[in-house]
Amino acid sequence: MMKWLVVLSALVAFSECFHKLPLIKGKTAREELQERGLWEDYRKQYPYHPMAKFYQDGTEPMTNDADLSYYGVVSIGTPPQSFKVIFDTGSSNLWVPSVYCSSQACQNHKKFNPQQSSTFKWGDQPLSIQYGTGSMTGRLASDIVEVGGISVNNQVFGISQSEAPFMAYMKADGILGLAFQSIASDNVVPVFDNMVSQGLVSQPLFSVYLSSNSQQGSEVVFGGIDSSHYTGQITWIPLTSATYWQIQMDSVTINGQTVACSGGCQAIIDTGTSLIVGPSRDIYNMNAWVGASTTQNGDATVNCQNIQSMPEVTFTLNGHAFTIPASAYVSQSYYGCRTGFGGEGNQQLWILGDVFIRQYYSIFDTQGQRIGLAQAV
Repeated sequence: MMKWLVVLSALVAFSECFHKLPLIKGKTAREELQERGLWEDYRKQYPYHPMAKFYQDGTEPMTNDADLSYYGVVSIGTPPQSFKVIFDTGSSNLWVPSVYCSSQACQNHKKFNPQQSSTFKWGDQPLSIQYGTGSMTGRLASDIVEVGGISVNNQVFGISQSEAPFMAYMKADGILGLAFQSIASDNVVPVFDNMVSQGLVSQPLFSVYLSSNSQQGSEVVFGGIDSSHYTGQITWIPLTSATYWQIQMDSVTINGQTVACSGGCQAIIDTGTSLIVGPSRDIYNMNAWVGASTTQNGDATVNCQNIQSMPEVTFTLNGHAFTIPASAYVSQSYYGCRTGFGGEGNQQLWILGDVFIRQYYSIFDTQGQRIGLAQAV
């Protein structure tokens, strides 16, 4: 009996170290704007520029991704004030709107009020966030940040004083960056690094599961791996650079033919980008191979009836093949069907965003500086 009790208490202790934060799959800015008949004007004014956050110029990066739909709730301060944030493995800072912001984007989002938190402290640094179009300015401060049942003390974060207009259409209030401190604006220690150094998680890793269709079910797990979200083996891939979650990609193939990333390239696993993004020429080629026609705006549209017969696309990462079927890379909406492959200039960096992560449960190991990928269920 005693032996079983010991085992049982060990299991209980183990399960408690597991912090799950549910993500909501909400409406995207694109859907919101399409419903209001504003999308065509908006996209001309704010071209999709997913690479903006990957240019290092000392300001904090942010993307104007109109297709982002996953966000979770965190709270800041004592008593807690809650915010919807995008958990972004492509940037490293946390920021939310504040009562000191009068931009349109701050009018329809939750605003943090420092005067209502007894644990709040102002920092002495200004903060500037570069978007693909326009910017956000604000100040740095610190407070208690609660994420998935974990309370992080003295977390430095940004509070906005002005925000770019496109933010008004985003569902989330702010961003919580999960990349490395090496790319954090003002060298701020990221939230997850503080979780680790404050001993709040049992393992220095977090994992992300994005559900395909339902609004519920997606989650970030801090400090552990949830085996119910994947099947088969986890393939571990070493980082080529601990800045973003960057790895080696060997090629992109369709029916055994190399169609992109010929001779190898670098890729980033990024929860904060909705599509799979690569150099325009490569993406154009991939879209042509799967039978999509690219519109003037860069949307690659397909006939919804053809999804069943469209080919799989294989991404070979550090010698391991990861395949995405058409049912996963084509999105269907009231406005028709389009592929989830987006091109941007001749930038050689690829972004494997939500289209990829929905297929592959992703584990981000900060200490081992590696990414684990397993077939999502």
